Amino acid sequence: MKVIFMGTPQFAVPVLERLLNSSYQVVAVCTQPDKPAGRRRDLIRSPVKALALNYHIPVMQPKTFKSPQALREVSRFCPDFIVVAAFGLILPPEVLSLPRFGCLNVHPSLLPRHRGPSPVVNAILDGDETTGVTIMLLDAGLDSGPILAQREMPILSEDTTGSLTDKLAQLGAALLVDILPEWLDGKIKPQPQEENGATFSKLITSGDGEIDWHLPAVEIWRRVRAYNPWPVCYGWWGDRRIRIHSAVPLEDITPGKVGEVVALPSAPEAGVITGHGVLGLGRVQLEGRKEMAIAEFLRGQRSFVGSVLG
Repeated sequence: MKVIFMGTPQFAVPVLERLLNSSYQVVAVCTQPDKPAGRRRDLIRSPVKALALNYHIPVMQPKTFKSPQALREVSRFCPDFIVVAAFGLILPPEVLSLPRFGCLNVHPSLLPRHRGPSPVVNAILDGDETTGVTIMLLDAGLDSGPILAQREMPILSEDTTGSLTDKLAQLGAALLVDILPEWLDGKIKPQPQEENGATFSKLITSGDGEIDWHLPAVEIWRRVRAYNPWPVCYGWWGDRRIRIHSAVPLEDITPGKVGEVVALPSAPEAGVITGHGVLGLGRVQLEGRKEMAIAEFLRGQRSFVGSVLG
């Protein structure tokens, strides 16, 4: 059977790899256009495009599906089904109705919870103890189509958006190839989502990483994990930005001002007083410097303890 794969970031790569190593014929890949990056603004291909080119698979990169040319390009491959994983474009009815077995989406949450563009980030921000992947049929709504299968996994205390996304990508890829034979044989009945359980994740911006030290330490800790690897949480030490790459919430109430950096009796060696509790600092990065453990940072910045972060 012929399949078109639609995806863009690293999350989509394991899904495409599984399809390429299956009995299904990946006739084309659809991904976002190359984007400028770095100081020289060189055009960088997406991880999905790089993999597709290695396998000599035709690559389509439409900016939108509103043009007749983009629709004709997809239609000419006559796919039996389409698989979507973090593609980044909304599929119009003309594409959704094209394959006889539908458009299957690999979504990194247990729908209807965390619909939208940032499900992994939101799962960590909300303090969820479990998450998972959903294989669903795309419809005209936002991640609202009927569910074919779901698989759960725990969220560990050390998980960041980066590490959790990698694990969910592998989980979703495995689940997809597990259920495809049954779906194509007509043995799976799609289950409508329960709308009263739906929650929606928002698009993350670079400004979301700025820390409000008046929040509880636990909430800031969740943000540190959720915004890693991007945009990375940060505070201000004087007029210089200091990024917090890892941290741990501590319950002990240390007297002092909110935002004050205090020495701790054991690792981690320093923490910040918050609205409730202390945020123990793990790895930090001062603007213009490399990332390092807090112990190493303190050896070079002795005035850090006792200062107040903004």
